[in-house]
Amino acid sequence: MQDTKKPKVKKTDQEWREELSDFEYQITREAATEAPFTGEYTNTKAKGTYVCRCCGEPLFSSDTKYDSGSGWPSFYEPVDYENVETKVDRSHFMIRTEAMCSNCDAHLGHVFPDGPMPTGQRWCINSASLKLQEKDQTPTDD
Repeated sequence: MQDTKKPKVKKTDQEWREELSDFEYQITREAATEAPFTGEYTNTKAKGTYVCRCCGEPLFSSDTKYDSGSGWPSFYEPVDYENVETKVDRSHFMIRTEAMCSNCDAHLGHVFPDGPMPTGQRWCINSASLKLQEKDQTPTDD
């Protein structure tokens, strides 16, 4: 059986630094966390798909975004579970589940088991890890 998974995006630290702002680099490549209630997408209501800021991989839909009150954009599920990876994060004297882009290993945030149904998950994601591709509001002639 042929492996249909695409190869991961691999870049040097210097390449990432040239493509990202210092803040975006700290969040996505060094697993930092933006302060609560400060992110660009915390209160965004626009419709569209949130993609990885580093590689453009589709990660979350605005249809699954909700206000968790946590201070970060929150979603109850990814667009496709194959587009995100998780691992145990034991930093900051706690045990959490880190969420990363499966395409480029960018740190996205964390996932918690206290979200709304239908999944019960809260994907708590840094705005600096995301780019919103808004849905075109103009009707097409298709």
